[in-house]
Amino acid sequence: QVQLVESGGGLVQPGGSLRLSCAASGSIFSIRAMGWYRQAPGKQRELVAIATNGGGTIVGESVRGRLTISSDNPKNTVALQMNSLKPEDTAVYYCNAKYSDYEVQNPRTGSWGQGTQVTVSS
Repeated sequence: QVQLVESGGGLVQPGGSLRLSCAASGSIFSIRAMGWYRQAPGKQRELVAIATNGGGTIVGESVRGRLTISSDNPKNTVALQMNSLKPEDTAVYYCNAKYSDYEVQNPRTGSWGQGTQVTVSS
């Protein structure tokens, strides 16, 4: 069992920046990648970004160029720095841990945190 705890959500003005962090505990030796998804009201959960233990990253198309994902394998933490935020970035952001290459490619897999609300509004 892996537990994921997110922090860093909140209210941000359009054009602002935000940093989200996630820490994993429990059976962390089994983690192959960590990342973030988000879900806005009335929409499906979508990929934000994933960082693999091998150093690779996968970034969602809607946020490409506006964020940086970083992970610290020994500590099993992952951070997401988002810049130039837009109102359409408003969503609940979920930390996610993957346990295989198959799961990395499939959005509905792995372990999930409780989610943290990000609201972009003036």
